[in-house]
Amino acid sequence: MRFFVVGTGSIGTRHARNLLVMGHEVSGWDARPQRLEEAKRTVPGLAAKTGLEPGLAARPDAVLVCTPPASHVAVARQAVEAGCHVFVEKPVAHVSEEVPALIDTAKRGARFLAVGMNLRFLPSLRRVKALLDAERIGRVYSARAHFGFYLPAWRAGRAYEENYAVSAAQGGGVLLDAIHELDYLGWLFGEAAELSCAAGHVSALTGDTEDLAEVTVRFASGVLAQVHLDYLRHVYRRDLEITGADGVITWDYASRTVRVLGPEADRVEIYDGASDSPNEAMYIEELRHFVRCLEGREKPLVDGWEGLRSLRMVEAAKTAAAERRWVSL
Repeated sequence: MRFFVVGTGSIGTRHARNLLVMGHEVSGWDARPQRLEEAKRTVPGLAAKTGLEPGLAARPDAVLVCTPPASHVAVARQAVEAGCHVFVEKPVAHVSEEVPALIDTAKRGARFLAVGMNLRFLPSLRRVKALLDAERIGRVYSARAHFGFYLPAWRAGRAYEENYAVSAAQGGGVLLDAIHELDYLGWLFGEAAELSCAAGHVSALTGDTEDLAEVTVRFASGVLAQVHLDYLRHVYRRDLEITGADGVITWDYASRTVRVLGPEADRVEIYDGASDSPNEAMYIEELRHFVRCLEGREKPLVDGWEGLRSLRMVEAAKTAAAERRWVSL
């Protein structure tokens, strides 16, 4: 198949490289010429295009939108209108207003609209979902999700000030950047009913976006979840703890380890991360799934509506933080 990657920064370059390894034809374009030149040097086989329109005119089977979030909807709409299936990196957009129309345009054109949420393709997190589906810990009462990592350390060899994360206008901020946590909590526990949030820019980091957020989510199922997100922690952390009537499930991203504690005080089940393979494997499986969708064998695990659900949780969190109140969804 033929793919066109729009935006050849970190994630765009990663997807281009993986698609080439999978045996597909890949072209790319970036509004920043130096990023495109860098991608051409580091990804042998990537065919550079001179613009968005020339890339779409080549009639690729699908377009991967890997630009800053503020331009996701505009690029995706143009791709759909050109007859392409679309994979949009998370978040689906920086604001939700135009997303329903994009979803409708894709539906009317019989085009797939998938949203990149790579953690859903991580075997260890899938094990957590399987354990919950099997009611291993009974009725779930609460969950605590944590993500933190120092923003200047995210991209080796690249100044963090160049990252859209520091710019609200481009769709930055830790709530959107770390939308994975809100996405997988929705995947695990269903629709959110209401939430509250305290967030702000508390550090000396450059930018006008929130670098710290504490979110509390009450799900329609009754589960109460707390989510910590930050750009501040010098030692990477991403993990989850779920408390139920018959035990506790913990998941650690760094080690890919899942533990089940209880119901007996001395009962511990440990599932190590051997099945997760290298970090790149989840990104490759995400793209393989998208290819299977294009072949008509599967439906997107994260479609436009799923992406919109998580985005609306982010918007509700921002409103809650600004107005210091609970916000219904």
